Amino acid sequence: MKKIKTTEFILILIALAPYFYLALIWNELPDKVPIHWNIEGEIDRYGSKTHLLFVPIIMPVLTYLLITFIPKIDPKNQLAKMGRKYETLKFILVLFMSLLAGMIIYASKTGEFFNEKFIPVTIAGLFVVLGNYMKTIRPNYFIGIRTPWTLENEEVWKKTHQMASYLWFWGGLFAIPGILLLSAKTGMVLFIAILLVITLIPVIYSYVLYKKISSK
Repeated sequence: MKKIKTTEFILILIALAPYFYLALIWNELPDKVPIHWNIEGEIDRYGSKTHLLFVPIIMPVLTYLLITFIPKIDPKNQLAKMGRKYETLKFILVLFMSLLAGMIIYASKTGEFFNEKFIPVTIAGLFVVLGNYMKTIRPNYFIGIRTPWTLENEEVWKKTHQMASYLWFWGGLFAIPGILLLSAKTGMVLFIAILLVITLIPVIYSYVLYKKISSK
């Protein structure tokens, strides 16, 4: 039987950490808990506390499983060639999802976020971190900016991810002070606007670049 590496064992514990926290506070939770908040951080929906059992499953646990098994079915074996960079990316995503799941469970227990700006700031920070890794992702069918044009042409993939790397890093970096300094509602609008920009521009860029290369 294959032994689990220490780093992998630690990552599994991180993925399961929200369950440990949920088990610790389970008896303190009321039968009905907040399960959704609006853009201003106000509760707008309640549900059974059993709903919280699904939070770690659809966030850190599913993220861990997907990122662990995707390289095994990658037909070009490109993700495996990333080596430690892929493992670092896996750690960052699982840790982020685990923290987010723990925050949601905490908010359900207390009835409010300790700071309604926490989640958008954390997501913006994630984009800053991911921006450093975008340019290292090799062409594959599972992770990255997978448009018909990046998947068709390796040069388009490379240049699109180089551009997105720069865009995600600076977009996330610009969003953080905006979210912190503005009101919760205005900061969220700014965050969503930046998110749309840094998501759509690489897609459009990949199409334009592909057409340019194809016309030569």
